[in-house]
Amino acid sequence: MPLLNHQNKEINCKLVYCGAAFCGKTTNLQSIYQSLAPSVRGEFVSLSTTEDRTLFFDFLPMDVAEVKGWKVRLSMFTVPGQVEYNASRKQILNGADGVIFVASSDPQSRAANIEALDNLNENLAAFGTSIGKIPLVMQFNKRDLAGAMSIEVMQQELNTRGLPTFQAIAIDGQGVFATLRGISQLLFKQLSDV
Repeated sequence: MPLLNHQNKEINCKLVYCGAAFCGKTTNLQSIYQSLAPSVRGEFVSLSTTEDRTLFFDFLPMDVAEVKGWKVRLSMFTVPGQVEYNASRKQILNGADGVIFVASSDPQSRAANIEALDNLNENLAAFGTSIGKIPLVMQFNKRDLAGAMSIEVMQQELNTRGLPTFQAIAIDGQGVFATLRGISQLLFKQLSDV
């Protein structure tokens, strides 16, 4: 549930980028941060290991729009993809208003993508929600890889609910903002309906 600041007429929404390790969650946030004017973005906070793997989370606040006279502010987080950090993933996912599931197009990531999606379902269920009840989009990242899985295969394995999907090459910024716009539209529609 978004946090409302009545005094400032501000709605604070939490977006969480989920997915397996090395799928491009942090790269998405870095691309967004580098593309935005300092006037609309906040600090980029990243807690990483020496191997450049996200240990706990990345965080980027951003002012984006107005809905019914209220200013909307997005706080974007990533979860660690490594299996052993499920408690951290669960904690970061708690209170999410929207989710971006990032899947790697690398065929070697096939099982990890499925496992990460199953884990997302389990963690959402622990909070009394599910993929069908929360604004959620999928990003098929790393489309530039030689031998990338076909979109058809990725849709069949990961998107049985027919959620909005976006193709991306996050390292080059391609598809990053289309994905962000997609989740924002779902979120704003939900806010407008309230």
